[in-house]
Amino acid sequence: MVENVIYPAYLDASLSRSEGRRVAQSAAVEEPTVDEIAKAVQQVGYDAVIERDKRYSREFDTRGRVLVNNADDATKNDIVQAVAAYVGILRD
Repeated sequence: MVENVIYPAYLDASLSRSEGRRVAQSAAVEEPTVDEIAKAVQQVGYDAVIERDKRYSREFDTRGRVLVNNADDATKNDIVQAVAAYVGILRD
């Protein structure tokens, strides 16, 4: 079983690529939350587990992370790109 981790920093428009953002600036959103990310992961079709007490190594604030389970058929980059698109749709 493959377990991927998605941190809010991966989708944060206020961060640069060197600070941890993994999607294009046009696909990123301001201050994404783990709840939004988990909802987007479920919309994509995977199981999501929220861990609120975890921190991304490049940040000082604890914003949590989302574990993506049962994603054997996709790469991490594919999942992050799809989640970014859905978070953008959820915000609109």
